[in-house]
Amino acid sequence: MIEQVRQLRISDYDYPLPDERIARHPLEQREQCKLLCWRDGVIDDRHFVDVPQLLPSECMLVYNNTRVINARLRFTKETGARIEVFCLEPWAPRDYERIFQATDQCDWQCLVGNSKRWREGALTLQVPIDGRTVTLTAERGEAQAGGCVVHFAWDGGVTFATLLEAIGEIPIPPYLRRDSCERDRTDYQTVYSHIEGSVAAPTAGLHFTDALLEQCDAVGIVRRELTLHVGAGTFQPVKSEHIGDHAMHCEFIDVPRDLIDELRRHERTVIAVGTTSVRTLESLYYMGLMAHEQPEAHEFTVDQWMPYTVPASERPSTEQALTWLLEWLDKRGMSRLMGSTRLMIAPGFTYRLVDGMITNFHQPQSTLLLLVAAFTGADRWRAIYDHALASDYRFLSYGDATLLLPRGETSTK
Repeated sequence: MIEQVRQLRISDYDYPLPDERIARHPLEQREQCKLLCWRDGVIDDRHFVDVPQLLPSECMLVYNNTRVINARLRFTKETGARIEVFCLEPWAPRDYERIFQATDQCDWQCLVGNSKRWREGALTLQVPIDGRTVTLTAERGEAQAGGCVVHFAWDGGVTFATLLEAIGEIPIPPYLRRDSCERDRTDYQTVYSHIEGSVAAPTAGLHFTDALLEQCDAVGIVRRELTLHVGAGTFQPVKSEHIGDHAMHCEFIDVPRDLIDELRRHERTVIAVGTTSVRTLESLYYMGLMAHEQPEAHEFTVDQWMPYTVPASERPSTEQALTWLLEWLDKRGMSRLMGSTRLMIAPGFTYRLVDGMITNFHQPQSTLLLLVAAFTGADRWRAIYDHALASDYRFLSYGDATLLLPRGETSTK
């Protein structure tokens, strides 16, 4: 199985995307965007406001509560050179909550723009906060894959979260081909975001409003939250001919124990909002296998190829895998599962927890398009995208949405 998947050609997941079909901004009324509803091969053109009526009755809607941080910082050297520092993920302390609450120093793994002009020395920025000036310095540290560690230090006793809020910029996707603006601070956040840590939004959730969520509640839809902090790797293109040569990025996840228990009982149809929720939910099955095989481990990271290396005859049920995971948590007295995932979902993948998904239209030749193809089965994704292109749908982060139902033959409980 693994060699068959690794040999998939990314060029087989291409389609023509005219530049004018990429939405640069969302609609003023985000819930009024178009919604392509795909139900086991049948396409229906609707609007996102119809979601409460289109979802299976009393289903469980699971979404990612991560919040995008103002991760892009701009410094100017005394020479006039402009240096851009893009905070990717915590380095010291490693914990997201602790690093945002730091009040004097912290280290981040960063990308550096115009890095040739900043080999050494400290960058300085004067930050006005609450009527006083805080001095922030940045010093370049050890090189890392695709970037380096940057040491930040500041005075004034304010938190690093406060500094980012004061001077950072929202890092909108590069394919929007424009600078971020004040409007993006609101537009590029879901209404339910409250756990800071992402450098990209879980964009399928951008269409929800508070009123629409209340309508979901009114028809008996159960809403649950989890966390995956989206990294810059989500925009990383697949440059290799075969997907087996593409390295998936690693992302932090945090899932409540109670949600894992609900999923184990699987009393409701599970609808994931966005590919980040999909990857988090599906990673739980493999973390359950690791909990059984490595009971003394302190944390789990799902490798991108793990789903394709376990023989079908040796795969336990989803209920059993989640039971092992719950036992591992209970042994440690933990109310939340925290770990990371590099999971790649591509045709050949067996969905274990997700019955349906809400997602946007993704870039050609992307791992996100592979995930959709794995869900719809065979080459059905192409009919969906052909219809969207022919019907004036808007694409990518600020574009329109799809509702994919049901899992059909791609699933195994």
